[in-house]
Amino acid sequence: MAGSSPQDFRPRVLIADDHAIFAESLRDHLQKRFNIVGISLDGRALVRDAIRLEPDIVVVDVGMPLLNGLDAARRVQDEAPGVKFVFLTMQNDANLAAAVLELGAVGFVLKQSGASELLKAIESVLEGKPYLTPRLKTQDWAAAKARARQYYRDLTPRQRDVVQLFAEGRSMKEIADILSVSHKTVEFHKHQVMELFNLSSNADLVLFALQHGLIHVRVPGPAPNA
Repeated sequence: MAGSSPQDFRPRVLIADDHAIFAESLRDHLQKRFNIVGISLDGRALVRDAIRLEPDIVVVDVGMPLLNGLDAARRVQDEAPGVKFVFLTMQNDANLAAAVLELGAVGFVLKQSGASELLKAIESVLEGKPYLTPRLKTQDWAAAKARARQYYRDLTPRQRDVVQLFAEGRSMKEIADILSVSHKTVEFHKHQVMELFNLSSNADLVLFALQHGLIHVRVPGPAPNA
């Protein structure tokens, strides 16, 4: 890869974003200062790549397909606890930021921010300090953190998988194949979630996923500016 060598001792960065053009633009910008070890285009690929490559830090879009960036990061932390994260998102959402910061010393940056802020976030997280964009406005940060903790207590990782995949419009068979479980297992988890949160339709399930940051309306992020 351009800008790297077998003896490149700069911090190793993995980029995870399902918009290939944005990811490539981000790579071109960051490789001026970091060793870019790869690009992952969905959340499940991110988990595999991060465990295999063991980058120092992952710059990841929260709204990744197949597995959202937040849950992907949790799984990477279980297998490779030394990997750090900076999250990118279009959503100026205190609840989502609170959920992200539950992971520890991570970064939360809006895609609307300039490239200089992303660099600042990466450097901060590499030093073991969390970074929260100053663009985020919240009147009740304590409540947002409490909601984030409650959500992750209420749903198991498998239930979150099922909710996200249904909300992405995938069929029962597709979900069963992706998760390597039976059709009945998928149906059971969906029923449990709908009962727990009093959801009555697939439309309710999509809205639920949107509200909890599992999916979001896809808006292409701006290319980073030097």
